[in-house]
Amino acid sequence: MAAPILEVKNLKKYFGAKNNPLKAVNDITFHVMPGETLGLVGESGCGKSTTGRTIIKLYEKTGGEVIFNGKHTDQLSTKEQKKFNQELQMIFQDPYASLNPRMTVFEILAEGYDIHGMYKDKKERRIKIYELLESVGLNREHANRYPHEFSGGQRQRIGIARALSFDPKLIIADEPISALDVSIQAQVVNMMREIQEERGLAYLFIAHDLSMVKYISDRIAVMYMGQLLEVGKASDLYNNPIHPYTKSLLSAVPQPDPRTEKKRKRIDYDASQHDYSEDEEVTLRDFGNGHYVFCSKKEFDNWS
Repeated sequence: MAAPILEVKNLKKYFGAKNNPLKAVNDITFHVMPGETLGLVGESGCGKSTTGRTIIKLYEKTGGEVIFNGKHTDQLSTKEQKKFNQELQMIFQDPYASLNPRMTVFEILAEGYDIHGMYKDKKERRIKIYELLESVGLNREHANRYPHEFSGGQRQRIGIARALSFDPKLIIADEPISALDVSIQAQVVNMMREIQEERGLAYLFIAHDLSMVKYISDRIAVMYMGQLLEVGKASDLYNNPIHPYTKSLLSAVPQPDPRTEKKRKRIDYDASQHDYSEDEEVTLRDFGNGHYVFCSKKEFDNWS
């Protein structure tokens, strides 16, 4: 069996004073296999984006381990760190803020090559950048334009092209479609799936749109207030959610049929029912078939 491309073990990221920190990411563990998509879902403020930014080292972790391609990311040599920066890339949520408005698309895509000393031959570099643009549905004429000359969907395609510059093994996609019109979202997600099939890369797909996450993900991890509450195959999690919070999230997904939508009942999640005593061992427990739920032994017995 292949080894995970990414392993996250007991990851913590706290902000603020040490005596009263904000536990944005609170002791979470998961993995991503080569070529798969793990969807990370939850409501705004639950710590999804902080998780992604901590993995890629935009934030310094408070505790835990991040292992990428078999190597601990806090023990990398200079050469290994350079390789890590190339093989793990990120697509940011806001296509308007993530592109430098003073640079042309060509300059934006070439910037990484300048930093890493690659494609110094001008002709070779130009060909490579044209290939990147074509891989995301744009063309070479777009290379000399500035970000403000593009639509939101086109800007996100440029952001995806930038992430593909170094043929990464894993891309962290931080809500890559949330700022786009609904009509454009499916186009971008379909393009990402096609790129994944062509290149064999893996995604950590961060989002709050559960219907879209189900469409693109092999497995899904549900996050709430800094903790992972449920992890499983996409089909299992949608057809057989176990944790009450997951059930609450799924009950809020709009139904396309107005008659079904009208009859649908929203399930409210009461977090106070899951205030555990200090002597209770609460952890991700195995419900079988790769389906894990954060719960106590008593809850495990009741839900099994």
